[in-house]
Order: sequence, then C-alpha cells, then structure tokens
Amino acid sequence: MFLDSRSPPIVSQAALSPSAASCTLSAVPGPSLTVVGIGADGWPGLTPGGRAAIRTADVILAGPRHLDLLPAEVSGRRVPLPSPLLPGLGDLVAQHANASLVVLASGDPMFYGIGSTLVRLLGAERVEVVPHSSSVSLAAARLGWPLDDLEVVSAVGRPLESLHPALQPGRRVLVLVSETTATADIRALLTRRGFGPSPVTVLADLGGPDESVHAADDTPHSRLAVVAIECVAETDATPLPRTPGLPDDAYEQDGQITKYEIRAVALAALAPVPGQLLWDVGAGSGSIGIEWMRTHPASRAIAIEPRQERIARIARNAAALGVPGLRIVAGSAPEALCGLPAPQAIFIGGGVTVEGVVRRCWDALAGGGRLVANAVTIESEHALVCWQRELGGMLTRIAVARADALGSFTTWRPALPVVQWSVRKEAQ
Repeated sequence: MFLDSRSPPIVSQAALSPSAASCTLSAVPGPSLTVVGIGADGWPGLTPGGRAAIRTADVILAGPRHLDLLPAEVSGRRVPLPSPLLPGLGDLVAQHANASLVVLASGDPMFYGIGSTLVRLLGAERVEVVPHSSSVSLAAARLGWPLDDLEVVSAVGRPLESLHPALQPGRRVLVLVSETTATADIRALLTRRGFGPSPVTVLADLGGPDESVHAADDTPHSRLAVVAIECVAETDATPLPRTPGLPDDAYEQDGQITKYEIRAVALAALAPVPGQLLWDVGAGSGSIGIEWMRTHPASRAIAIEPRQERIARIARNAAALGVPGLRIVAGSAPEALCGLPAPQAIFIGGGVTVEGVVRRCWDALAGGGRLVANAVTIESEHALVCWQRELGGMLTRIAVARADALGSFTTWRPALPVVQWSVRKEAQ
C-alpha cells in the first residue's frame, strides 16, 4: 500500500548509476527473488500467493516496520534492508544468492517502489512481484475519485516543488508523503501558488486499524499518509500550463531569456518526448530546459551555464516552476560538455560562434536527435547559415512585434528578429 521508500528510502531511476550496486547485482547468479507487497493491514491482508512466498522463504529482507507485521510462525531469517537503500542493496542480495529470498515492500512494489529498483538492477526475468493495493488505489476508493482522472505526485525523498506542474484549476491531485509536517508544507505551497482555497484531505494509515480520513490542518499527522488536493485557484491567479511558452515574468531573470514566443517555437522544433534528455547550452535563465521538463515528469534536462549568478537563478526558477530535478552544470561549452550523458535533443541559446561548440553538440547527439540553435547577431546568423549548408536542416527567421502606444495612437514595436536553425540527426 505505502511506498517502501518510507523505510528505507527509494532511489529514483535518475539517481541510479551503472556503478557498484548494479554491477554487484548483475553478477548475482541464479534464481531470483520474490517481492511481496504488504499493507498496513499486515499478514491478514496478504494474498494467498504472498503468504506462501513468505512462508517458504529462507530469508526475508524488509524494513523494520514491515518485519514487525509478520507473525511468529514465519520461520525465514529476517534481515533489515540497508539505509540508504541502494549502496548496500547489491551486496545484501549477493550474500543470499543461494537462498530462497523474499523482499517485503509497501503496497504495490512497482509503484515508486523497491520492485522497480530491483527489476532495473536484476532484470524482469529474475524478479517475481506479488502486489498489494497501492496507497493511491486505496485513497481513490475512499474519496470516490476515478484513478484515470487525477494526478499523482511523489514527495517521498523528492522536493515538494515537484507538485507545481500538477496544480491546475479543477484538477485532483494525490501527493505521496512521508513527513509528519507534509500537510502544513503543502498548504503553504498552495497559498504561495494562488491555490489557497483548495480543499485538502489527509488519508492516513489506509487499510490498517488506525486508518483516518479528515480535512487537513497544520497539525502533524502519520508518516503513512496520502494528501488529496482538489485544485481551486484564487480569482486573480494565473495558471502556468505545461505547454511551452510560459510568460516571461514567470521567471526570475536578468534579461538573458529566450522570449516566450521564440521559446514556444524552439520547443516545438525540439519535440519533447517523455524520458528523453535535453542539453540546454548557454541556459541563461533556464527557460528551455525547465519547459522541456514540464511537458512530462519523465523528461530530463541538463542546463549548461558559465555565470555563477545565473546558475543560482536557474536553480530558483527550476524549483519555483516544479522541476527541481533539472541538472545544472557550471562551465562554458564546449569544455563543460565533456562527460555528459548523450542527449536526444540540444538547444544552443548562446555560443554558436565559439569554436567547437556546435561540432561537439552534433557529435554528442544521439541518432534521431534534434538540435536547435538561435541567433540574433549577424555573426551568429552567418555561423548558422554555414552549419546548415554542412549538416542540413531548416533555417527560419522569426520576427515578433507587439502593439504599443504612440501618443494617442497604437503602433507596432518590433523585437529583434531571431534566426533559428533546426536539424535532425539521422538514426545510426
């Protein structure tokens, strides 16, 4: 039911690396292990299959809270999972490679759970999963909310700012939490974002003898809780959609920002795909990388920026706009690009005239990837023309003018035109 990240914490996929833990696990011989989901109702709530797996296990790995839910009749040796989880997980599984092994997890182990972590590390063919009802399923059942018409955000081991993109008028959101002060923190965030009138409900210890469902206040609650939000915006609140082209004033900036019309066109050319990685080279205020990540929770981006004051500003913008996972690399291209994971899309907002930048980006781009670069000076425009002749793609000149007062009349005030080069690399 509840996420096993609450004891011990889960490591998200973004934090996994092909280092010690994964290498150790991939070397573990032989069969596999069974991951059994367990709820707050403990042993009585397990499926027959889950009970049978536990009864026949030589070793049971779990957090202390889960181990305490097992009856005395279970004979398998009980071993606590390490905390933090990932660094010691590989060695722990390897130690019991020849045993019949069961891992206990909260609720559905494949929903932000340790089951997903073990499948990534061991392979699906070596992990059998026996799920329990997830906390989200139980919360939706208690509230009468259709699961296919709500947003789910995990704030377990993750910044609460990840909630921002889900806050849209009329939407319902379930937030998975592990801190006893989470409701107070969520209510404060809603107020700051202009959603202060939103009804908030705490659903704690779902499925267990201490289950409670009540309107939220600022008093502490159980760590085993789901927070439900019915989004109601204040009348003067401005929604921030997930589509590209957020208002420029949504960002803290020093003027170094791709304006919202140009940003929308650039992101359309970059074609965000869930799970893919973007390099935002010369990130400025971070707007391209931030809006790439806002399109989908699985989207990833790296902002490359040399100026320290802008680096801090990018971090603040990313948190305020709901993508605190944006990675920021301090340094100048092309040197700062060395060693970064290969992207599926690259945006060059500055530096196209710097020797080696475009070439390094093109060489790093994965097959089928997209590169988009903007130019506002004659020199940078000339550079893009030369690159287009060599690598192909399309050049587009974008001119935007805004209506403005001229005495008692209205005229058009043109912004600097932008030349955009967009090119797709052939699949290799």
